Amino acid sequence: MKAQSSAMIEAGAAIVLRNVNHWFGDGEARKQVLFDIDLAIARGKLTVLVGASGSGKTTLLTLMGCLRRVQDGSIALLGTELRGATEELLVSSRRRLGFIFQAHNLHDSLTAMQNVRMGLEVHGAEAMRDWRDAAAHVLTTLGLGDRLDYLPAKLSGGQKQRVAVARALIGNPDIVFADEPTAALDKDSAALVVGMLKRLGTERGTTTLMVTHDTRIIERADCIVALQDGRIVDGSAVG
Repeated sequence: MKAQSSAMIEAGAAIVLRNVNHWFGDGEARKQVLFDIDLAIARGKLTVLVGASGSGKTTLLTLMGCLRRVQDGSIALLGTELRGATEELLVSSRRRLGFIFQAHNLHDSLTAMQNVRMGLEVHGAEAMRDWRDAAAHVLTTLGLGDRLDYLPAKLSGGQKQRVAVARALIGNPDIVFADEPTAALDKDSAALVVGMLKRLGTERGTTTLMVTHDTRIIERADCIVALQDGRIVDGSAVG
C-alpha cells in the first residue's frame, strides 16, 4: 500500500510519516537519501519494504525504529511524534519495539534461554519474574524446544537467527522491525518465523515492518512498499 493520506487510515495506523527527508554527511559531502516520504503503516499487518541496495530501505526502517533522529518531516510512532523527541522519550518508545537483524548478535557465553532473556531486561523486574517460562515458550514455538540450554557455538546459523527472533518477540512488542531476518533461514524455518509474526498480528495486533528480498516473505505480506533512489515508487495491498 503506497502513501495513504486519509484521516481514517492514519487514525488506525501504527506509524505515520509525512514529508520525511533524510541526509548523510556534511558540507559538500552531504547527500540526500530519502525524499518526501509519505506513508502510513497499518496496525497488526506485515508490511514489507522492497528495493535495490541503496534505495533507502534500512535508513527508513531505522528512522521509524528510533535508531536515527528525524531530520525533516514528521514520524508519529504509536501516536508519539519522533521529530525533536528527547532521548528519554526515544528510549521509552524503543521499549515498545522489537528488532530483528540479519546478524543475530548473540552473546557467545550465554545459552539460548539466556540470550532470549536479554529481550526482557529493558522491561523491569516485573517482566523478569517469569523469564524462564516466557523464554522457553517462545523458543519452543520457534522449534527450538530441544536447544534451550545450548550455547550459540552449538547452534546452526538458522537456529541462531531463530534465537534472535525469540529475543525480539519475548517482550510482546507493539511493533517488530526486521532487516533481512530470514536470509540465513531455510524454507521451513522462514515459514515458521513469518507464520509466528502473522499470528501475532492477528492475535495481539503486533505490527511488523520488514526489509527483505526474500520472495517467500513477500508473497505472504499484507502490504508491499517499494523504494527507488530514496522515493516510494510503488506499493500494493495483498492478502
